[in-house]
Amino acid sequence: MTKDELVTKIANESGLTKTLADKALDGFVAAVSRALESAESVTLVGFGTFSIGSRAEREGRNPRTGEKIKIPASKVVKFKAGKNLSERVK
Repeated sequence: MTKDELVTKIANESGLTKTLADKALDGFVAAVSRALESAESVTLVGFGTFSIGSRAEREGRNPRTGEKIKIPASKVVKFKAGKNLSERVK
């Protein structure tokens, strides 16, 4: 699903105009992004939780040469589905 398709579905479900639905979606994405940048988790009860995890430095291989390389430690965004979402997907 593209952003435009999601905006259309939000507008249809909520009764908002597409313009307002687009602004609402942009606001949601910005708010979640800022929270994650600050290492806060965002929990939407029944939907899921966005959080920050960390990956340790590890050894990998260059696929072209087979040469060993070090992959630096990094932070990653994690999402854990809530109970209601998990049940709907089953």
